[in-house]
Amino acid sequence: MKLLHLDASVLGDNSVSRQLTAAVVAQFKNQIDGLQVDYRDLDANPVPHLRSSSLAGVDAAEATDAEQVMQQFLAADILVIGAPMYNFSIPSTLKAWIDRVAVAGRTFKYTENGPVGLAGGKRVIVVSARGGIYTDSPADFQEPFLRQVFAFMGINNVEFVRAEGIAYSPKHREDAIAGALSALPSHAAEEVAA
Repeated sequence: MKLLHLDASVLGDNSVSRQLTAAVVAQFKNQIDGLQVDYRDLDANPVPHLRSSSLAGVDAAEATDAEQVMQQFLAADILVIGAPMYNFSIPSTLKAWIDRVAVAGRTFKYTENGPVGLAGGKRVIVVSARGGIYTDSPADFQEPFLRQVFAFMGINNVEFVRAEGIAYSPKHREDAIAGALSALPSHAAEEVAA
């Protein structure tokens, strides 16, 4: 079984989402013998934003990296994604990664009856760290976007672990982290396909 672990926070060691994704991945490692984990830090090793030259394949190194990103995604049974909320949505580096995996003919296709996802059978755990409290808020463009993009690719098994209000005070941050840790998926080894 393969797990793809992505972190997108720019906060390094001070990142709540990185702390929580590490806890999720550790839980999977403890529960699944022989789990293969691929890791990409989208801050330290970002995927270039999509440009016209990207589509034309002008830069061979960029094209090679884009194909590696796609292969890692396609091979993964489980994705653990650290997605801090930046300006009501996701970091641009995570959006750049999504642009490399949401590709017509690879992870979705269009038919006479509309789009069909081609990347189903995966389990996605999104760890969301938020300075404020945005669950069920119309200002949350993060969770609805991620649910939509994964569903568009055929992935409906998407779970969110949230640490909210972390910017309110040190106590709020501590409580949010503790709450998120207690809400981690308890059955890491449950069936991946949804």
